Amino acid sequence: MGKYLKGILGPFSGLVGTVVGASWKGISVMRSRSAKSSKPATESQLKQRSAFALMTAFLNPLRDLINIGFQAYQKGITPYNAAFKINIENAITGVYPTLTINYPQIVIGKGRLLTPPEFVMTSTTNAQLDFTWVNNANPVSTNGTDLLTILVYNPAKQSFVTASDVAARSAQSYNLVVPTLWSTDTVHVWALLVSFDGKVNSDSRYLGDLEIQ
Repeated sequence: MGKYLKGILGPFSGLVGTVVGASWKGISVMRSRSAKSSKPATESQLKQRSAFALMTAFLNPLRDLINIGFQAYQKGITPYNAAFKINIENAITGVYPTLTINYPQIVIGKGRLLTPPEFVMTSTTNAQLDFTWVNNANPVSTNGTDLLTILVYNPAKQSFVTASDVAARSAQSYNLVVPTLWSTDTVHVWALLVSFDGKVNSDSRYLGDLEIQ
């Protein structure tokens, strides 16, 4: 793939003859047209395609959250591509053709802010998750003002609940209401902390799985 300042008739987009024009991060790029192969895909290729499709389906609804969680990777690679690379390498399990998401290995954020502490997660009220934790912030630095984001995924419903900036690290507790239709379903939960100004975030933390009351 090459980049150019001006094409023959200026920058272009799409297929023209044997080349394809596009824009990537504001740069006009041009690559040769992909040639179709008549050879059947190998098992390795099929596994790669299956893993790609599986991770794409999981991460695509989370693009807004990923843009925050991977904001430190914006130089040279998009936040989404950074998240996709990490997760497809580490969070796919199983033997082809039965591949699945390894939820404890899913990462929704990488950053330099203090990592979230350990959480205690319970569900004793209908359609609600209750969280408690100990404020592990250094009083000299953030003093616990960074804000909690919680991600909940329900595999049975194939849907997410995202609660962004819902409590300060110093609050040490939060109650999250989820859809009533999720009752008796098992969900997977992650936590991420973001600075009050939104410019810095922590690594994400997998909090575990839990059955909703």
